Amino acid sequence: MSAPKKVVLAYSGGLDTSIILKWLQTEYGCEVVTFTADLGQGEELEPARKKAEMMGATGIYIEDLREEFVRDFVFPMFRANALYEGLYLLGTSIARPLISKRLVEIAAETGADAVAHGATGKGNDQVRFELSAYALNPDIKVIAPWREWDLTSRTRLIDFAEKNQIPIAKDKRGEAPFSVDANLLHTSSEGKVLEDPAVEAPDYVYQRTVHPEDAPDTPQIVEIGFQRGDAVSIDGQAMSPAEILTKLNELGGKHGVGRLDLVEGRFVGMKSRGIYETPGGTILLEAHRGIESITLDRGQAHLKDELMPRYAELIYNGFWFSPEREMLQAAIDHSQAHVTGTVRVKLYKGLARTIGRWSDHSLYSEAHVTFEDDAGAYDQKDAAGFIQLNALRLKLIASRNKRLKG
Repeated sequence: MSAPKKVVLAYSGGLDTSIILKWLQTEYGCEVVTFTADLGQGEELEPARKKAEMMGATGIYIEDLREEFVRDFVFPMFRANALYEGLYLLGTSIARPLISKRLVEIAAETGADAVAHGATGKGNDQVRFELSAYALNPDIKVIAPWREWDLTSRTRLIDFAEKNQIPIAKDKRGEAPFSVDANLLHTSSEGKVLEDPAVEAPDYVYQRTVHPEDAPDTPQIVEIGFQRGDAVSIDGQAMSPAEILTKLNELGGKHGVGRLDLVEGRFVGMKSRGIYETPGGTILLEAHRGIESITLDRGQAHLKDELMPRYAELIYNGFWFSPEREMLQAAIDHSQAHVTGTVRVKLYKGLARTIGRWSDHSLYSEAHVTFEDDAGAYDQKDAAGFIQLNALRLKLIASRNKRLKG
């Protein structure tokens, strides 16, 4: 690969990406444009601008992408009820395609011929960033310093920073007890003190949720309004997608909802242990399934559940911009035409449980299921023929087996 002339770097302003910025300048002699996304991680971003300016970035982009993140990435994913390996709400995975999208767009806007990221060569994020980038621009160069440089230890990183006058916070000189990724959907903590899956995670790892045992002793009821599969209101108040997730995070965090201790199978082959907090997402998933239970036909609902693991795996593995994900999304979105109504959820001691749901689009018919007189809505005698037809093949198999045994 020829040396890039201008690189757009996904830049957090932290030590590692600051070292990457300087390394790109010294290694390739290229211009570096920084891109910092506000995805709701809860950190002040202006220090990143000042640091990038100080380090000679030729362009600095800091963008609030919270609404786009929830509207165009999180909500479409939640229409599918996506869970990776049955448990993980894909909080890190779903943020990467948006970051990659903006990296590629900024590269086009600034005339850059490459993009760069700070993901390591052991994890999933390198795959997600790069598959997304190539899907959007097949000619883009992608630089992954962690796979190229010789700064393979914390000591070497600190030495490089000191030699290049890169400010180092006092708490960065020693090993961090674990690494954190955060956005409006979740927090993810991995590594160091969390690497032994047999040992319970220390409570200080959790940042968004109180311990369920310390949560309020009084349950809280929340009503979530849906329109065509997306949440549109909380307790009757219309809100934007990002406002809804922010509010649900606040409610879920207060009641200890959304903690997950997971050992997962990474796409690159190894297993890893992560501690995830997804308070708002956990409530949203429960509520979405609640409204689907009365508005989706059985055939739709069951087919969606069959498609979901494949859909979730595509997102986890970095294939958001693949044609197969888009095909599945089209089917999922079609299923949401009547997923409109309101769900009542109870939050209590780490749990979020649907306790009521109603909709003008409901398929639920009390007249058909009542134990009281159904006034002719359902003729129970019809069930006899239904059972006989479904039993026919089972009877033939049983008769064959009985004959062969005899």
